[in-house]
Amino acid sequence: MLKLDGNYGEGGGQIVRNALALSCITRKPFEINKIRQGRKKSGLKAQHLHCIKALEKLCNAKAEGAKLGSDYLKFYPGEIKGGKLEIDIGTAGSTTLLLQAVLLPSFFAAKPATLRIKGGTNNPWSMPIEYLQEVFVPHVAKFCEKINAKLIKRGHYPKGGGEIEIKIKPKYKLNDYLNFEEFWRVLQENKHINSTEKGYLISIKGVSHASKQLENKQVAERQAKAAKQILSKYCDTIHITKEYCDTLSIGTGITLWAIYSRQKDDINTENPIRLGGDALGERGKLAEKVGEEAAKMLLRAMQSGAPVDKHLGDNLIPWMALFKPSKIKVQEITNHLRTNIYTTERFLGKLFKIDETKKTILT
Repeated sequence: MLKLDGNYGEGGGQIVRNALALSCITRKPFEINKIRQGRKKSGLKAQHLHCIKALEKLCNAKAEGAKLGSDYLKFYPGEIKGGKLEIDIGTAGSTTLLLQAVLLPSFFAAKPATLRIKGGTNNPWSMPIEYLQEVFVPHVAKFCEKINAKLIKRGHYPKGGGEIEIKIKPKYKLNDYLNFEEFWRVLQENKHINSTEKGYLISIKGVSHASKQLENKQVAERQAKAAKQILSKYCDTIHITKEYCDTLSIGTGITLWAIYSRQKDDINTENPIRLGGDALGERGKLAEKVGEEAAKMLLRAMQSGAPVDKHLGDNLIPWMALFKPSKIKVQEITNHLRTNIYTTERFLGKLFKIDETKKTILT
């Protein structure tokens, strides 16, 4: 049984989520201790427990130590079945963070998977649903027959109540092969991730959103206007959608993404180049400040010269390992990225090479 140090690197819950996903694919059980020792409240949170519960259904998995606050977990994977799965985190816990554990196995299930997840859709310290849809999913869509990520209802802290739906039709089914090693060889013969050049800036898009209670104050419009004022110096084609939603808790936010292409008139959907930036509102924070923060985050990624922003980089690590050889150039080599490499290599062996100067990662 593999043993993982939950306090490695940034010591957060990402080690648990990625370990769960990779365990299901490699069919290697694992145990982990010191879970989330790098956080103020250590141990498993409700979100992690729902990851485990979801995989118990999706993959016939079994777990020991899966209780709130536990700093220890043993996990035994089973066959990845697929099918319909409904998950209610019960709090404003991030729906997109939960997907780090569930999405990867769903790509290789025996049949199509439909994941309906209730919780928070726009949370601090996690990718907003729009980033998932417009930046992350385009990079991994080629590894399945079809994927669709849909926002059903937006959910903010503290009540949550949001809902997303992800539908995946697998292209590669783990159960069609005698073992993981044979399956992995087939994956390596197919498509890869190759993103080392940024190319030409085509357009900037975004979604500025707020609860309906803030419509009279034109919060969504003000966020969008502030962001556009900063970014218009760098791009002539900017389109930011404004929307107001019924939410259980009042909240606002804006997500932006820049679309590049290696050729001016031809966007490559097989190897997309998309950078993201986002910000959330809070009580006492001006809408203009929210828009400005998101624009500056996106601008930092754009000016780095890298085709992969710092948040996308760490999320691509398990995919790069499965579909090697792959190569990316990142905005920043973060602790999250290094931690994901640690977790991935515990299951798949030494794979990654990092060029600290050029900020390139390859398998």
